[in-house]
Amino acid sequence: MNELRKAIDNLPLIVKIILALPILDGIIFGIYRICKGDLPGIVLGIIWIFFGGTIGWILDIIFIVLGKPVFELS
Repeated sequence: MNELRKAIDNLPLIVKIILALPILDGIIFGIYRICKGDLPGIVLGIIWIFFGGTIGWILDIIFIVLGKPVFELS
């Protein structure tokens, strides 16, 4: 699971932004959060799969453009 997180972290900025667009964000970054493995990450990941594609993608794009990790609880 850490390999998936590292792979996403090492993607070019433009690819991360494309993956953070609506619908894709809920799936890709929801799984990214679940792969963190702790309880808050799993809960946020499951919630993100359903709501990240509609609302949360805006937060992810802002965090990515600012050069910070995607929004996580911890």
